[in-house]
Amino acid sequence: MTTKKNAPGWSDVKTKLADFDRAGLIGLVQDLYAASKDNQAFLNARFALGGDVLKPYKATIDRWLWPDVFKNLDTSVAKAKKAISDYKKAISQPEGLAELMVFYCERAAGFSNDVGLQDEGYFDALVRMFGQALKTIDGLPQDCKPALMARLDAVRHISHNFGYGVGDDIDDLLAEFGFDGR
Repeated sequence: MTTKKNAPGWSDVKTKLADFDRAGLIGLVQDLYAASKDNQAFLNARFALGGDVLKPYKATIDRWLWPDVFKNLDTSVAKAKKAISDYKKAISQPEGLAELMVFYCERAAGFSNDVGLQDEGYFDALVRMFGQALKTIDGLPQDCKPALMARLDAVRHISHNFGYGVGDDIDDLLAEFGFDGR
């Protein structure tokens, strides 16, 4: 009779890591860094390396929210949102998080307006992200808010070109957070 073994988890990895010396840990991190661009973006963001740590996350958002329609590429709200989640795990600086959320809204609204996309799920995700962006911006220092809010106001204007009540939902969110953009 065979027993079913559970899949290894973090506690198993942690136990194995305890046996590593400093050089072994550095070698492991080096291997992880070389293994994928996602790992590189994570470590670069975590250690504030390079110029713009948001660049790879923005590139992912851009790819999945504003795909090249001439190459028959698809959109993916989940993959775009994952970029924001990955940034949050790597460093989670509120200003960077707000920037990525606003960028998400700009790209989603811009693509929808540019190609005439009529996708209720895509619009629902845009409205949810708009609300999350407002909540994040609300917690920022006062001097950081105006530029981000101006960009969201441009998204609000564009959103009134869509169906499904997107513009009205965004107006409601703005009013809820005390930003009456009407």
